[in-house]
Amino acid sequence: MNPSHKIIEALPIRYGKKDAYAELLLELVTLQQELLTLEIDSAEIIEKVDARHRASAANLIHYLGLRRHDVRPLQEKLAAAGLSSMGRAESHVLSNLRAIIVLLQRALGRQPPQMAPSVIDSSIPGSALLETNTNNLLGKSVSPRHVRIMVTLPGSAADDYALVKEMLLQGMDCARINCAHDDEAVWRRLIKQIKRARRETGRRCRILMDLAGPKLRTGQIAPGPAVLKWQPQRDVYGKVTAPARIWIYPEDDPTPCPEPTHAQLPVKGNWLKQVTGQDRIEFSDARGALRSLRLVEQAGTGYWAESTQTSYIKPGLKLYLLRNARGTGYAGEVGALPATTATIRLHRGDTLILTRKAVSGHPARFDKEGHLLQPASIACSLPEIFAAVRPGERILFDDGRIGGLIRDIHADKILVEITQARDGGEKLLADKGINLPDSQLDLEGLTASDIKNLEFIVRHADMVGLSFVRKPADIELLQYHLEGLEAARLGIVIKVETRVAFEGLPELILALLRSPVVGVMIARGDLAVECGYERLAELQEEILWLTEAAHLPVIWATQVLEGLTKTGRPSRAEVSDAAMSERAECVMLNKGPHIIQAIQMLDSILQRMQGHQQKKRALLRRLHW
Repeated sequence: MNPSHKIIEALPIRYGKKDAYAELLLELVTLQQELLTLEIDSAEIIEKVDARHRASAANLIHYLGLRRHDVRPLQEKLAAAGLSSMGRAESHVLSNLRAIIVLLQRALGRQPPQMAPSVIDSSIPGSALLETNTNNLLGKSVSPRHVRIMVTLPGSAADDYALVKEMLLQGMDCARINCAHDDEAVWRRLIKQIKRARRETGRRCRILMDLAGPKLRTGQIAPGPAVLKWQPQRDVYGKVTAPARIWIYPEDDPTPCPEPTHAQLPVKGNWLKQVTGQDRIEFSDARGALRSLRLVEQAGTGYWAESTQTSYIKPGLKLYLLRNARGTGYAGEVGALPATTATIRLHRGDTLILTRKAVSGHPARFDKEGHLLQPASIACSLPEIFAAVRPGERILFDDGRIGGLIRDIHADKILVEITQARDGGEKLLADKGINLPDSQLDLEGLTASDIKNLEFIVRHADMVGLSFVRKPADIELLQYHLEGLEAARLGIVIKVETRVAFEGLPELILALLRSPVVGVMIARGDLAVECGYERLAELQEEILWLTEAAHLPVIWATQVLEGLTKTGRPSRAEVSDAAMSERAECVMLNKGPHIIQAIQMLDSILQRMQGHQQKKRALLRRLHW
């Protein structure tokens, strides 16, 4: 008896009749025909794809056709029949479907009919195509860990070879340089350090350089008043436990402060020349409070002083020298002080004006009675958004910490009502990100700065990252410029970080597949802001499925082991997140003072997890019980 007939006879009773299997077979054949028809209808799209990716493009189209249906009822029938439920068919949709059909046909004693042709060569498994594409983009893995580790390099690493070398030794496989920061001189030194570390360690390390892209940010804020503040250390009862240590120096003396200090106080002219180490300085601070400083030690042309009182100092404030409780000499005067960092505090219900012109922003202004004279105002880096936004759409600032609704739009300003902020308000600073998740923005995929930076990138990097991609034309524009620079084979990584990019991801991938070496980064920070944190896990899964269907490597990015990297101690949640990142082909760590520890822990987590899981498939390795 044919082994397939034995399988059928062993099925549950509700599948015991051949007409039930025939109905299931008909459903599968109909689905197969639908997917093949979809491939035929997409022939023009597939033809534009790089020849090495045509099977991948066809498989992606098959997967999209499959997922247009609610496949769950069919999966239940297949599982009950002891057949593959297609739950892990992302990389090989048609071959998985055909295998089930052939099995049912033979079990029913039917001859498999001639199937319509497909561009997919069934002799090359989807997993093999994914591995090839991963190696082409990220380099071959030479460690026991098959998931690569990417690290964003800080600008300071340009002059810290020991750090770069240690990163490679601990497991960094790819180095990321963010072109939104620093300049060509710093990037060149970073690359020099990477290449030197590669030679000396014998380890491979690919270089990804991210284009800044059309990032929408807040403009500058007018600086606050020039105020210097110091305060002594106090215990929980307010008792002074240690005085504030102040460095007093002549304003025109360029000598730097010799030691760490609480505050540096410049004094005009030669007033300090008449000071002795036993004197005291008395003054009324910016609030009119009587304060004093005790001089304790001379150092060059300056003096160390101590204060047990909280003080606020402004330029021009008079200083009086006391000796034996009597004033002596003429009064000194505080010199120029740096302006305070400007912020805008926003509360729920406040109005914020977003200006088209790049004028300095300012906090809300009130009269003496507390009545609002003028709402807070700040510029935005891309005035092109004024033509795209509509009243009622959401606007988010600083990674979503501050949220609002667009209430009115004028030629030169947008009125925003703040709807999301903590009870005590939130501080908005200059150069913070702005997200418009509901708006249909028509922005160029590359800025003039990006195009200029491409000339450097094609000479020094293995991959270029395309930031804030929204439409296929953004990718096509990058491909056009790369061809013009004779760098069409440079790896391209598109960063999925906007709602528009996620919703149009199939079209983006098909445009991306026109290049030979490609990949996708899940930029979870902006993506969570635009789509909602509660949806991030769901979106992440869907991106992983879609990229696997296209046999594309994925970089899992943003806040991986963030607590460990920045503070030296990870949270339980981020360790679990790092474990789940094993389903990607590469995991990215951001810069931080504890980056070496983070690389070590991520390396350990990924090696442990690869014995338990590969993509969606659980691996049943031997357990130790």
